[in-house]
Amino acid sequence: MRNLTAPLRRLISLALFALPPLAHALPESANVAGGVVVFPLGSVSAFADKPQAWFEERPVLVTEEKGEWFAVVGLPLDSIPVMHELKVQLGHETQLLPFDIRPKAYPEQRITLKDRSKVELSPEDLARAEREIATIMELKLHWRETAQTDLDFILPARGRLGGRFGARRYFNEEMRKPHAGLDVVVASGTPIKSSAAGVVLAVDDYFFNGKTVFVDHGNGLITMYCHLSRIGVKPGQAVRKGQRVGLAGKTGRASGPHLHWSVILNGAMVDPESFLAAERRH
Repeated sequence: MRNLTAPLRRLISLALFALPPLAHALPESANVAGGVVVFPLGSVSAFADKPQAWFEERPVLVTEEKGEWFAVVGLPLDSIPVMHELKVQLGHETQLLPFDIRPKAYPEQRITLKDRSKVELSPEDLARAEREIATIMELKLHWRETAQTDLDFILPARGRLGGRFGARRYFNEEMRKPHAGLDVVVASGTPIKSSAAGVVLAVDDYFFNGKTVFVDHGNGLITMYCHLSRIGVKPGQAVRKGQRVGLAGKTGRASGPHLHWSVILNGAMVDPESFLAAERRH
């Protein structure tokens, strides 16, 4: 490995402390737990091949925007706020790019469920939930290589934004894992649209998530649409940006009809609002 060069230090500084205004398709860069960090890697004309990158031994999305290469890295919600490294292959050079992950204080969210069986699980429901969580973990790590990935997402449904990403959640006053998605409060039966073009990775009916659709957008970027009343696509089906994938509902663990929308990047659940253009954010 070679030591970090001065030009790369300057590039990293730009990535971490100044969001790249020139690339509107790139997500909002924030080096916090649950955030997305955008690393500029240099001009497309400077390299014969597309750069490659890895974070915590997992491949990372690398995309071209306006003649420049960028690595787009998802940071897990449980990231430890210390210095980390991004491994980058630039031509014949391999670099380790250090960056810090900063702590972020997320709000609390308290939810009351009349159906206590969704909070105090029976042995049978617990066994089912554990099997499904293992399956979802495998889906989160799915990787499909594509030449480009559309990062300029649309909101899958128009409605009031409810539970925000990262909120520390209490169900019936019992603490559970932080909220790893964005809730959009809509009426049951509201069409739910794919936030970008991709391929349906999986569909299923889960104990917690209810009827769910996973869409693979390529290069480790996956979206998940939960609590649907109806699923309208099949695994392997190609979908366009804005194409309907199902109808909103309240299946699974839900206090009312809404869409739970998650974004997964290199295996990490990240803030979906990072991928919405500023004019689309509420």
